[in-house]
Amino acid sequence: MAMASTFHGADAGADPFGERSVGRRVVRRRILGGRFCFGSASEALLHLVEAAYGGLPRHRVSMAIPEFRIELRLSPPRASPPAGEPPPVQMQSGAGVICGVMDASNYVVLAPAQQRALVVASVDMLERPYHLRYELIEFAVFTLATRGQGLVPLHGACVGWQGRGILLLGASGSGKSTLALQALLQGLDFLAEDAVFVAPQDMLATGVANYLHVQADALRFVEDAGARRWIGEAPVICRRSGVQKFEADLRLGPGRLATAPLQLVGAVLVCGEPAADCAAVLRAVPAAEVAARLAATQPYASGQPGWARFEQKMAALGVHELRRTDHPRDGVAALRRLLGDG
Repeated sequence: MAMASTFHGADAGADPFGERSVGRRVVRRRILGGRFCFGSASEALLHLVEAAYGGLPRHRVSMAIPEFRIELRLSPPRASPPAGEPPPVQMQSGAGVICGVMDASNYVVLAPAQQRALVVASVDMLERPYHLRYELIEFAVFTLATRGQGLVPLHGACVGWQGRGILLLGASGSGKSTLALQALLQGLDFLAEDAVFVAPQDMLATGVANYLHVQADALRFVEDAGARRWIGEAPVICRRSGVQKFEADLRLGPGRLATAPLQLVGAVLVCGEPAADCAAVLRAVPAAEVAARLAATQPYASGQPGWARFEQKMAALGVHELRRTDHPRDGVAALRRLLGDG
């Protein structure tokens, strides 16, 4: 009964849906061009919000700045939480709402038309902060920002120079994160490493530059001792695929984060195949192949409303294929040429 009063108020029968907020606090953050208001009675959940979105550049992708509201609710601990990683999120939609469900105690419900979301997490999920943040809270943030502003959500990275940006797209394991890390260490502006959001009408790209995820083998290319320490001392997370990566906080590391959205000037398809020589690192993708190559890297985004315009404009800007060399600095040099810096 004590647990019931902690999570549902003094009389659960009088408020069975938990509609009467008790001790609720609001944290406001500018993310992906929108104003996000996170409300919760749980300081632990608000701490995760701060860890994810505190100290980020305040991007603006349109004249109007939409406001999104996310309620974070802590539920009682599960009687038998899984010993390993939590169940994968199952997606569902209907009646104007979108749902992402791990289990009966951990889920997200979004109402995009109302620009609102509810995130529910069990107390024991606080011991799995990566999954809680990445698969529940971030899922709500990214989905609301995308639907509320007509952005095209891309799985990829983006770096830039003097306001211009290059998308880095490709299959998992192709080397996007290692290339983005080298670009950061060599002075390019860092926009995002895992998810990029593009306004298709003007090809402005924004992202959340909070964490960098790289495997241990990427350290062999990092010569600076301070940068090696920054990555090597970061927490290690395990992806759903089983791949382990360092999760280095970009706000505490070297390099520059993009202070505003980047104007895209092209895209690079990062390829795991080796280049014959340094002169063959970069090649233009023939115009007839661009649509199919872009769609192949973005199975979700290619079905979204803004994809046709994005694809058309990206083809006009130019798409290149970047092959692997002995050191990713060769790839960064190629990116600099596309950005007009070198």
